[in-house]
Amino acid sequence: MNTIIHEIRKLLPELKIITSGELKDYAPHVWKQDEEIKGKAMLLPATSEEVSCIVKLCHQQGQPIVVHGGLTNLVSSTHSTEGDIIISMTRMNRILEVDPNARTITVEAGVILEEVLDRVREEGMFFAVNYGAKGSAQIGGAVSTNAGGTRVFRYGMMREQILGIEAILPDGTIVSSLKKIIKDNSGLDWKHLLIGTEGIFGIITKVVLKLKEAPLSRGSAFVGVRDYEHAVRFLKKMDRGLGGMLSAFEVMWKDTFIALTSSPSINRPPLPPDYPLYVLVEYLGGHQERDLLVFEDVLRSCLEEGNITDAVIATSYEDLKWFWSIREDVQPLLDYGSFHQTFDISIPIPSIGEVVESTVKKVEECTGVNKCFALGHIADGNIHYIILKETGNQELTDQINHIVYDPLAGFNGSISAEHGIGLDKKAFLHISRSKEEIQLMKKLKGLFDPKNILNRGKVLP
Repeated sequence: MNTIIHEIRKLLPELKIITSGELKDYAPHVWKQDEEIKGKAMLLPATSEEVSCIVKLCHQQGQPIVVHGGLTNLVSSTHSTEGDIIISMTRMNRILEVDPNARTITVEAGVILEEVLDRVREEGMFFAVNYGAKGSAQIGGAVSTNAGGTRVFRYGMMREQILGIEAILPDGTIVSSLKKIIKDNSGLDWKHLLIGTEGIFGIITKVVLKLKEAPLSRGSAFVGVRDYEHAVRFLKKMDRGLGGMLSAFEVMWKDTFIALTSSPSINRPPLPPDYPLYVLVEYLGGHQERDLLVFEDVLRSCLEEGNITDAVIATSYEDLKWFWSIREDVQPLLDYGSFHQTFDISIPIPSIGEVVESTVKKVEECTGVNKCFALGHIADGNIHYIILKETGNQELTDQINHIVYDPLAGFNGSISAEHGIGLDKKAFLHISRSKEEIQLMKKLKGLFDPKNILNRGKVLP
């Protein structure tokens, strides 16, 4: 057995350890079930103290560490090599407290997002972050990647939902501030060095999340729009007309909508395939009947003014599930090619239409590309591309990367809206960040982790 694993076992005899020979039974990602995890071993601690002990020993010996959560990231943030020790947070999966009066939930890092959503619903509360991978994604990973989702426009990213954090620093120190208060200007708010930094500064072990009272009404509609300019007009009209109730504004370009509502998809189309753009709009409010009347009135006004061309309102819970399954289940898109590339970019709202049109055209002209699907949350400037190809060769991958990323600098956009940088995007970080910003990031990494043991080689070029 490897020396350091032997020492860890002596220090923590009750620790669950999966040795390198056993890792072949584990996949490195939820989308890569046919591959094997690489590493010296996978350690599954059950407490913060166990994590601290492991990290302290690894720090002393300069042993690289990669932390695994739900393995739903899309930028190779959790990629490991034969020389890495993997710390899996799977066993740190306790909901420690729900406090409806403080409007908080305190959880360990390995708790699944969907468990949080279900648990707070039982208390008549609401957690604002929700996205397609909720059934696998762990809270620690959601925090370390600053996850977004469909309701960022109204509630903000994961960063805005976090009141307190406990974490293990690269030398094994436990630093903890599990406060339930919103206002705290007592010195530096250090938790933001851990939110969205993909595990390069510390390992998150516990989190206090901010909750809201559960909405009493929810409604959605699918809308057909004649062009992007009218989609922006519709967004402004809905936001103003709903008086703060607008919670999601999802846009799908025509080809994407058709693919998501045609065989082999199990979802049928709520509107005919006649419109250049489709919008899935949602409101959350406080009075079911009154809010629906307001929603219908604003939609009617938008139709009369020509901002939208067609609309269908969800009239039941089954309709809501139907509408949102169209948006959240992107699996049908993956049937258009043997290989795929996914992108997650940010562009200022007024420029999204021209950027998407140009990018889709150029990508689909590439030899080996079958289709480029575009969709996104345009109310927060976030666009996703899912590109299907006949080959996974690196030359085509690089060509597509440059087509998607290179124009973003001219629009002051971002190569990563919500998925992070990981390994896959770090060569393009200079497009979104100046050399001075990148140098500052490197200085902070050197200060926190001088031996460079946490998530080595990720994020920073």
